[in-house]
Amino acid sequence: MNLFGGRAEKQGNYCTSDSNSHSLPDWEQCVRCPDHQYANTEKNLCLLKSERFLDSKDPLGMTLVCLALCLSALTTAVIGIFAKHNNTPIVKANNRALSYILLISLNCCFLCSLLFIGHPNTATCVLQQTTFGVVFTVAVSTVLAKTVTVVLAFSVTSSGRRMRWLLVSGMPNFIIPIYTLIQLILSGIWLGTSPPFVDTDAHSEHGHIIILCNKAQPLPSVVSWDTWAPWSCSLGEEECLLNKKDTAYVSGDVSITGFFPLSYVTVQRRPPKAERYTEEVSYNFNNYQFILALAFAVEEINKNPHLLPNITMGFSAHSHGIRYYVLYRSLVLSLSGKDFILNYDCKRESQTVVTLTGPAGQISSQYATVLDLYRFPQLNFGRFDPVLSDHRLFPSVYQIAPKDTSLAFAMVSLMVHFCWKWVGLLISEDENGLWMLPQLREEMNKHKVCTAFEHILPLSFFREVSDHVSFHQKIRNSFANVVVIYGDNEFMFNLLNTYFTTYLSLGNVWVINSLSTFLFVMKYFLLHSLHAPLIFSHHHGEISGFNNFIKTANPSKYPKDYYLALVWIRFFKCTFSESSCVTWKNCPANASLEWLPRYLFDMDMMEESYYLYNAVYAVAQALHEMLIGQAEAQPVGNGRKLQFSPSQLHPFLKNIHFNNPAGDQVILDETKKLVAEYDIVNLCNFPEGLRQVMKVGNFSPYAPHGHQLSLSNDNIEWPISFTETPQSVCSESCGPGFRKSPQEGKSVCCFDCIPCPENEISNGTDLEQCVRCPDHQYANTEKNLCLLKSESFLNSRDPLGMTLVCLALCLSALTTAVIGIFAKHNNTPIVKANNRALSYILLISLNCCFLCSLLFIGHPNTATCVLQQTTFGVVFTVAVSTVLAKTVTVVLAFSVTSSGRRVRWLLVSGMPNFIIPSCTLIQLILSGIWLGTSPPFVDTDAHSEHGHIIILCNKGSATAFYCVLGYLGSLALASFTVAFLARNLPDTFNEAKFLTFSMLVFCSVWVTFLPVYHSTKGKTMVAVEVFSILASSAGLSGCIFVPKCYIILLRPERNSLHGIRGKTYAERNNPF
Repeated sequence: MNLFGGRAEKQGNYCTSDSNSHSLPDWEQCVRCPDHQYANTEKNLCLLKSERFLDSKDPLGMTLVCLALCLSALTTAVIGIFAKHNNTPIVKANNRALSYILLISLNCCFLCSLLFIGHPNTATCVLQQTTFGVVFTVAVSTVLAKTVTVVLAFSVTSSGRRMRWLLVSGMPNFIIPIYTLIQLILSGIWLGTSPPFVDTDAHSEHGHIIILCNKAQPLPSVVSWDTWAPWSCSLGEEECLLNKKDTAYVSGDVSITGFFPLSYVTVQRRPPKAERYTEEVSYNFNNYQFILALAFAVEEINKNPHLLPNITMGFSAHSHGIRYYVLYRSLVLSLSGKDFILNYDCKRESQTVVTLTGPAGQISSQYATVLDLYRFPQLNFGRFDPVLSDHRLFPSVYQIAPKDTSLAFAMVSLMVHFCWKWVGLLISEDENGLWMLPQLREEMNKHKVCTAFEHILPLSFFREVSDHVSFHQKIRNSFANVVVIYGDNEFMFNLLNTYFTTYLSLGNVWVINSLSTFLFVMKYFLLHSLHAPLIFSHHHGEISGFNNFIKTANPSKYPKDYYLALVWIRFFKCTFSESSCVTWKNCPANASLEWLPRYLFDMDMMEESYYLYNAVYAVAQALHEMLIGQAEAQPVGNGRKLQFSPSQLHPFLKNIHFNNPAGDQVILDETKKLVAEYDIVNLCNFPEGLRQVMKVGNFSPYAPHGHQLSLSNDNIEWPISFTETPQSVCSESCGPGFRKSPQEGKSVCCFDCIPCPENEISNGTDLEQCVRCPDHQYANTEKNLCLLKSESFLNSRDPLGMTLVCLALCLSALTTAVIGIFAKHNNTPIVKANNRALSYILLISLNCCFLCSLLFIGHPNTATCVLQQTTFGVVFTVAVSTVLAKTVTVVLAFSVTSSGRRVRWLLVSGMPNFIIPSCTLIQLILSGIWLGTSPPFVDTDAHSEHGHIIILCNKGSATAFYCVLGYLGSLALASFTVAFLARNLPDTFNEAKFLTFSMLVFCSVWVTFLPVYHSTKGKTMVAVEVFSILASSAGLSGCIFVPKCYIILLRPERNSLHGIRGKTYAERNNPF
């Protein structure tokens, strides 16, 4: 389709409209068939239309009749069932009478639908709506009465309550007649004032006249809101309109010619079997404001004694035309006054000095192909077009509007303000769209806003419905809630009239660069795909008096205005008087343009009208300066014509720089042009004609950085699918404690949120990397803050440290008690047996083992770190070597069978006693080497425990530590081996078995210690070492000395020679 295209095309003898035909060759016009006829397929004959209505013999009518009768029969059956079981509780419950009334009224509802089926007549038309209203009122009011009955019944808890009288008095039963009476009054008023009547519709179905009931008689002398319906006028009206020549004209000494988009072409859907689309010419009366702005500016200038004195300014306004050949023909006619004749210049009495074109730059460029031949000045009053700024191609074209170089930044600033990171782009495939697209991309990339989709749409896109389906699917699949639309008025008009009227998309916020097209197209109710868009409109000053000027404009005031007369005929049903084409009759009193709804005509000045107003003043200023500056200027006025060429205005237009009556600067020199400021408006679409344009913010490129965008979030109305400020993201933002992980093969705005690793944080939104906390700090649970770690060590005040201290002291006390028992029974056989001195050495060394574990508990320092390992190694060496000495002593004692044997001298010489110092000396040497090369030192562990720095002793040399342990292990293994070999020796006071078992426990503890020690960290590792010291020491002490203490304390009779002999004798006589 073409916004500025033509009426229905015809090729040869072919008529495109289904209602047009001709029967003779070479006709220039097709003849429209009367409403009761239609054109045949060959478009050469008008055939009589057949009558149609919802007939009971048609499949659809028959289906509806059967459905109504079946539902009525079912309802009748339910009434019969209730009547048969009339006294049952379920029927009597909730007011039996109301149930019958409801069933009967519902039955009537089903039957009243039959009034709508069949050939309409006056009686059925009247009965259809009134019967429907009354029976449905009875049904609904009965439901209300039943509900009230239930509520009252359950509200009466005792006979004394106030509500009881309401229930007893039968108040709910009065609901039905009251509501029914109100409905009857309304129906009576309806029938008495404007009753339904039989009507016909000759346009809905091709080849048929639909007979139907019209619900109301049309009222005379009221505004008809249907701008698209075909209209007709009398022959006198046609002649009068024809005399006005589709123009608006005001005479003057000099004249401005304006070409405006007042008519356009709509493409109708292709009817079945039709070979082509049909086209219909319509008018955009919102753009009539351009003519009014032109007239207002001309009147102001003519009244201004300081601007163009003694010269009157006039104008002529034309529509662009609906085909390009008409466009050029209109141009030639407007400039010459007659049809174009080569080499002749037939001018009017007033001289045309400049041409106003727009608002689309494409239209201005087409006019420029002719006007530039004569260097005829042309002013474009639309938005700044970069294409027209090329003065090599368009040397005679000037643009009034400021530059739009900050529009991309303004739109992206809006996205950043609302954190919209996933935005779709719909761009027109023209020079402006291709100029804006890279700017949008650059700003979006700079502010990390991603493109959900990017569609560059040519005008041919709007002709193919199949393209709309795939296009709509792509938008839905993108999951973008925000879409930016950029294009001129023609692009916006086509987009609105094709795509958005076909597909409902309530879940999108549309950010748009043009307001004027919406004022014309959006006349729909709230549920519209483009409800509440955000629009960037140029900010401009208020023109005083313009609104009042519009209110007083009428055809009598401007008799040569074709379009104003057309408005009065079409919308106010006015007619010309029979005597002239100047006076009117049948008009509403004081009819005004402000009566029209906003989608037909907006009283607020559009930005294009404002720039047109500035253009007129720019022409007046340039002409004024030119006439003053010309020394040879002849006096003007008093019937004398101005003699100059319009091309002489160019130097003055280029240098124009003035303030208009609103105080805004007007500059035509593009090198000095200002950058546009924007009002961000919200278009709220209420019921038809009640639309509201609300300013919700503004953008000024001259404001300080960071303050250029100003918005009132509370005043913004969002599309109805959003209950709060909408979000448009590919992935939900990663909050503190998470980082972004890009999704493979997708945009950078599409990512997964991954929790920060251990001891790393992110304290912002959508961070790509987490930050590791310093060693002296740790991440909190939410991973969004580093907290200072507290010092920790194996403290005696902690439960674990306190337990180990108590255990060590208790074991030490028990060992001391054993020493005391042995000292008290020093001369008894059981104490003297197996070398009494070694027993005391072993007990003392075990006591030291218990006490040395206390060195591991408490705040570590250099002294305790050194003493921990050396003391542990030395005292355990003494203990284990003592066990080895005792084991060797037992073996040697039982190996001496006679005094002459070689082993006797080993026992007598006290050789086992040398084992202890020898083994201890070796351990001391190892410890000395350890302390001399890499001694233990105080260290910290910041990683073992979350939120704590563990202060502990570093062993310095792990090799030295394991050498000490290895040496202890070798001594323990030697002791275990010797004791194991001596386990079967006679056991009267023989410790061999106890020594074997004690070394087994000791070795088991330390073998278990190694893997457990290496699998733990921090102070738990220290606790494991302390526990191993205590457990192994307790194992040695318990296995060796508990049996002896048992005999000493509980079986003293066995601790004597007599006891020993008795036991030996019993064992010999009872070996089992």
